[in-house]
Amino acid sequence: MKKLLIIAHTPSVNTEALASGLLEGTRHPDIAGVESELRSPFDCDAEKILQQDALILFTTENFGYMSGALKDFFERIYYPCLEAENSNEGKPFALVIRAGLDGTGTDIAVHKIINGLKWREVQPTLLCHGEHQAEFIEQCRGLGMAMAAGLENEIF
Repeated sequence: MKKLLIIAHTPSVNTEALASGLLEGTRHPDIAGVESELRSPFDCDAEKILQQDALILFTTENFGYMSGALKDFFERIYYPCLEAENSNEGKPFALVIRAGLDGTGTDIAVHKIINGLKWREVQPTLLCHGEHQAEFIEQCRGLGMAMAAGLENEIF
């Protein structure tokens, strides 16, 4: 069984709905070979990350940057993950940004850290920009399903 972890900072009802959409997508009935889990960045450590086959990162845009919760997560896992090259390098991931501005600063900041971690982006960044829309939940569900299906079928 492959493991897919969604690390999501969800400070509002709307962001909780987006993270739930991601989780729902990963648990599509046609996908049987993937075990998925949704956790707060505060509830993740390097050991948990290194046990995963793939990751989905979800952050809000805060002051043109990633959430403090995701930044704290990266600060705690960065060096321990780098030390575990075999379990860390090339780890497939996708990024979802819930942005009130344009999301550019958040996207750049997260990718700088990810490049240092040597993870591998397997889906384009999903930017949920502007006022909350029901379409965002469907987009998250689709991304979650694509990640789980890709993992199950060993596409990445």
